[in-house]
Amino acid sequence: MALATRPLHPLFGVEILDVDVKRADEATFQQIVAAFNEHSVLLFRGQSLTDGQQIAFSERFGPLEVTIRSINSQARTLPEIANLANVDAEDQIIPKGDRRNLFNAGNQMWHTDSSFKRVPALASLLSGREVPPEGGETQWASLRVAWDRLSPELQAELEGKVAIHSFAYSRGLVGGDLLPPEHAAQVPPVPQAMVRVNPVNGRKGYYVASHACEIVGRPTAEARLLIRELLERATRPDLVYTHRWEAGDLVMWDNRCTLHRGRPWDENRYRRVMHRTTVAGEGPTAPDLPDAVVCPATEDDLAWCRAQLEMVTA
Repeated sequence: MALATRPLHPLFGVEILDVDVKRADEATFQQIVAAFNEHSVLLFRGQSLTDGQQIAFSERFGPLEVTIRSINSQARTLPEIANLANVDAEDQIIPKGDRRNLFNAGNQMWHTDSSFKRVPALASLLSGREVPPEGGETQWASLRVAWDRLSPELQAELEGKVAIHSFAYSRGLVGGDLLPPEHAAQVPPVPQAMVRVNPVNGRKGYYVASHACEIVGRPTAEARLLIRELLERATRPDLVYTHRWEAGDLVMWDNRCTLHRGRPWDENRYRRVMHRTTVAGEGPTAPDLPDAVVCPATEDDLAWCRAQLEMVTA
């Protein structure tokens, strides 16, 4: 039987109805894969998952990434699980002003997971374990939809271009001391193709995110203006899907062709515990660079970041 679905947004994303991901047989799973390639964002409601069950379902799509070490790392979390929470290892709400909450604020910038890795991610699966009664939504935008709306001239301009993505750069926009040198060393700046093609259906999308800091062959200021323009084109309000979480929701998305960001909530009042698994992609997407690249943030970059974070709270 064909999967029953419901649109999340007129242009991308569907809710998959009446499927328990823990028990999906192979025929159902192959339909889920097809829906993933077609719609980019999939929602499964009512999925009460342990970490082991989430890992098992995620691994059906391919090998999983392990999380990088950061100031938010928790010893009790499995390496395949990224624990995105305002709750610490002792199960207490992290107090206001703590650097760990500031680190998480970087997730409120439009980004695609693991674009700062040499081989970027294929998919992310985010499980809502505890969700606040208000706020804390997640938003998605389609880079395929945005690509289709570019002029042929701008599409031609982006073809063959390579951008540099840096986790240290994007976290540095939020706070200069959030990524100690030993953590930054895990994820040096990497090149990524600016146009990516889905190998199943041939659909193209451009590939930029808050981690993107340079375009090879372009002056820094010019490159960052273009990156911001592309981000703004993709994230116009009418092109964005906003997901209001319910406990037990599982959302899966295609990192090759979507952007996402979290929205704030009253972190001092409400717990929010989300567990993410990330399916490794294929790559590299661009040739190695002959020299190391440094992506320093300018005052203009910091001002742009502040404006973006202010907009997300509006």
